[in-house]
Amino acid sequence: MSNKNFQTFFDCGFSKIRAGTFNTDNNKDAFCAESEFFTDRSNLESKIKEIIVSLEDNSNEYINNVNLMIDSPKMLSIGISLSKKLDGSKLKQENIKFLVQEAKQQILKYYTNHNIAHIIINNYKIDGIDYPSLPDEIECHFMSLDILFICLPRDLILYFKNIFSKLNILIDQIICSSYAKSINYKNNLSLNGYVSFIDVGFNKTSIISYLNDKIISIDVLPIGGNHITKDISLILKVDMDSSEQIKLNFDQNPKILNEQNISPDTLQKIIFARTEEILELCNKSIKSNLFLTNMSKMILTGEGSRVLDNKYKDKISFPNDIDFLEETLEDICQSGFKFISQPNKQEVVVVPKKSIKQGFFEKLFHFFR
Repeated sequence: MSNKNFQTFFDCGFSKIRAGTFNTDNNKDAFCAESEFFTDRSNLESKIKEIIVSLEDNSNEYINNVNLMIDSPKMLSIGISLSKKLDGSKLKQENIKFLVQEAKQQILKYYTNHNIAHIIINNYKIDGIDYPSLPDEIECHFMSLDILFICLPRDLILYFKNIFSKLNILIDQIICSSYAKSINYKNNLSLNGYVSFIDVGFNKTSIISYLNDKIISIDVLPIGGNHITKDISLILKVDMDSSEQIKLNFDQNPKILNEQNISPDTLQKIIFARTEEILELCNKSIKSNLFLTNMSKMILTGEGSRVLDNKYKDKISFPNDIDFLEETLEDICQSGFKFISQPNKQEVVVVPKKSIKQGFFEKLFHFFR
């Protein structure tokens, strides 16, 4: 196989695996693959292995390292403000690093079940003046930082590390999937003002809010698209697999509804009632975090939001400004690639540990797996 410089990204959701590998010298030279929808994770390793083989065949390059994109209902966002007195000399990067490291140690001490995925400096206050980024050549007597940490469950990270380790693949960087996607979509859409990205997943809904280019808050609700599936199953008395198919195809394949003797109006009421509940919970979260009386613009993304595309948003009893963004496999994978290749100025870059070069027998095993 060739020696092209590819970077690979795996978006490992709770109901689907997506992956893309990108040539860093030419990002148009890219290949993507995804699994079928699933609820049983017992054979997740084989699903990941199939995708790896597909990407290697298409890219003509071994995959020895990946960047992992994940989300979780147990994801945490933690804000910390720290300050330091200085002697009026020019502010240096070392002063910033000291405060960031101090904040990081506090997170690691009190949140032992989580790993830090992202460190975001939201604001620099230097002698009473706020700055969105660190100014050059500025003298300082007193400074403070507002730092936002995004943390993911340690057991979830270890779970995926073990899977990839069995496939002889190292994980370079852990990325919060909904966070990376929100940055990519916001930049693509050139949105300003208050805007919130609502990523409805299988069993969680993440809410990431921005004011212009500044991330304001991150919240996670333990409710998602699977709750709509459960409602359909319970009320219409069908099994979960049938319920999922009915949910995903209710406006495309009326034959399924006829076979199950299900009224389209009844089905829509079930789906939209739960959707309205999710949006209302998101609304409350955003208002409490942003201290807004009016709702910010909402962009709906994620597999769980597909039942509410732009055709149906007028049918729900929710008066706020909502748009549905239909994601593609390429959109999701490119979000990870752009996150790595186009770093956010607000984020503290965490350099991953140097990967150990594989030996001959490891490569041989990889070839014949």
